[in-house]
Amino acid sequence: MRKPTPDKTAPRGDGLTDALVPTAFVTMALLNKIGAENDLSLTLLRVLGILWDRRPRMTELADHLGLEKQTMSGLIARAEKRGLVGRAPNAVDGRATDVFLTGEGAKLVQRLHGQMQQALAPLTGRLSATDQRQLQELLERMLDDGTR
Repeated sequence: MRKPTPDKTAPRGDGLTDALVPTAFVTMALLNKIGAENDLSLTLLRVLGILWDRRPRMTELADHLGLEKQTMSGLIARAEKRGLVGRAPNAVDGRATDVFLTGEGAKLVQRLHGQMQQALAPLTGRLSATDQRQLQELLERMLDDGTR
């Protein structure tokens, strides 16, 4: 892949931003490709990723994704029809509804994770194991405020 010739008129950013933005674009392109191959929207991919290790309330999930409650309900209903997620009353507040992965959904998330690892391997494989661990730690620290 050839590097584009820099545009001398484009505003110059700091090196970190100049590295993060194209990295995010490449990652998003891979996620979109994997989503399309599995008949999943990017938003549903995000939902499944969030549900991997938690069981949020519908309202928390909608807020986290920046979606209206009605949009979130439709998305979850479609995923529920596919057998990927389930809903249940919240144990503390029976008026609230929790969303969780079904067994089928968990299997899909594991498969998607493997596909993403494989898709990213040409990039991450350029780094030593030590560099990969360091990058992981730095990225996790950047997102420690709950944006994951």
